[in-house]
Amino acid sequence: MKKIIAFCFLFVITCASLKAQQRPNFVDFINEQHDWVDSVYKKLNKRERIAQLFMVRAHTNLGQAYIDSVANVIKKEDLGGVVLFQGGPIRHANLVNQYQSVAKVPLLMALDGEWGLGMRLPDSTISFPYQMALGAIQNEDLLYKMGVEVAKDFKRLGLNINFAPVVDVNNNPRNPVINYRSFGENKENVARKGAAYMRGMMDEGIIISLKHFPGHGDTDVDSHYDLPKLTYSKSRLDSLEIYPFKKLIEAGASGVMVAHMNIPSLDNTPNLPSSLSKNIVTDILKNELGFKGLVFTDAMDMNGVVKYFQDGEADVRAVIAGNDILELSQNSKRANKMIRKAIRKKRIDKEELAARVKKVLAAKYWLELDKLTPVQTQGLYADLNRNFAKQLNQELADNAVTLLKGKKELQQISFTKKTAILSIGTTSISTFQQILGERFDNALSFILSPTATADEIAKVSSALRSYEQVIIALHDERLRPGSVLKYNSSVNLFISGLASQKSHIVLFANPYTLASLPGIENSSSLLVTYQNDEIMQRAAAKVILREIEAKGKLPVTVNSFFKYGDGF
Repeated sequence: MKKIIAFCFLFVITCASLKAQQRPNFVDFINEQHDWVDSVYKKLNKRERIAQLFMVRAHTNLGQAYIDSVANVIKKEDLGGVVLFQGGPIRHANLVNQYQSVAKVPLLMALDGEWGLGMRLPDSTISFPYQMALGAIQNEDLLYKMGVEVAKDFKRLGLNINFAPVVDVNNNPRNPVINYRSFGENKENVARKGAAYMRGMMDEGIIISLKHFPGHGDTDVDSHYDLPKLTYSKSRLDSLEIYPFKKLIEAGASGVMVAHMNIPSLDNTPNLPSSLSKNIVTDILKNELGFKGLVFTDAMDMNGVVKYFQDGEADVRAVIAGNDILELSQNSKRANKMIRKAIRKKRIDKEELAARVKKVLAAKYWLELDKLTPVQTQGLYADLNRNFAKQLNQELADNAVTLLKGKKELQQISFTKKTAILSIGTTSISTFQQILGERFDNALSFILSPTATADEIAKVSSALRSYEQVIIALHDERLRPGSVLKYNSSVNLFISGLASQKSHIVLFANPYTLASLPGIENSSSLLVTYQNDEIMQRAAAKVILREIEAKGKLPVTVNSFFKYGDGF
């Protein structure tokens, strides 16, 4: 029997390897000559060729009139691709079919799916753990499997590009835009996790885009709203921020997204975003690092890029810099016209631009868009919520849970003692409480609002005195977990007091929040799960019930008490 199991495992691995080998290497492929590419290119006029470099925004939660208006833009301007945002799976599938039917050349269809389709379609598709939680996992094979499942979901919905993974090294706890979206602060860990996730998606046949080059992890400004400035030396950037990009480019990354940041050590042009810098895009990314895949700009409608380069000049400079695809131009029709003018004025090399257009067409050919078939909506929900993917999602959560202190104390929790299970930061009994409540013989659940009054806190405090052991769950119910919990000062003081009384604490929030909870290091035991959702609550409950062990390692340094790599 053991031989049979071993043979089956080997067969599965071999089949997966053969599947990956059947598809030609993406980077090599898009830099080669193809008859289909040449044929399509010859049928396009100058305007239509340039239009292949643009991707437009689309939603399906803004009504049919909006959807139809975007379809009209695609048809009139012959754009190269679409970036989908919020909506629903059926509506997205219908949109993909509608847009592909009006396009002169099959469209690239992209979505930001850092944690899968659930990043944009959270109500009806699977949301895998945020990358901060994935950074805690010690088994990269699980991330590879996740990449495969994410790619399957993309293809099922008619999508072919995932703007993921994020390989920014997040070494700034105050980072307002990357933070929990990063695998953590250690460049080797970021590179390993990013490579596993990337390879899973690419082996399943979609294009990925590493982001945000040359590294957005140590900023305290959100480039959606302003232009961040990175003041570090080139040697520091080379050795830290750029490291994961370099490693993953060497591993065959198909795409890289360039951030909007001003980096004087790499280009001293005043207020010039990295996405518009030829020094950064061409000299460093393409020439120094040897990247020959697709170079995407970050969204061209962000203030970080258009604040200082307005009225279409940003689009022209993005092309001059060396980008292959411009994502979400403020006005693609205007930009196309300005690029043609820039070609006539010799600001843009005509032959170089032609090569980029052919790269984009070759990417479409690699994706087999020349044999495009409509997305089938029958059975779509079931296909996007496969049991295997759900099981993998729980396995990822189980492997992310990190025990920062109290391994012996956690094992001494009694299921028969009179136990209080208190959830703070929520307004209803949590999944975590329900699971423990079913297994403990004598337990009662309490809840406390993040804005609880002194009287409310006093009532709970008084009730807890009669219990032999107390388990506390700290929740952050925000969709995007910040570095500071939105608890009032009275609640924070109450948590500090409970910790000093040797309570057991579980954090369903961003690990950086530990720094804003003075005294939490005094708790009897401390579990971190990185985010507040059902899979993490089930995982934490399993650890307390001694069904699984906490295997995660902290992917960031929080303070002097909790450092990178901590975890039993």
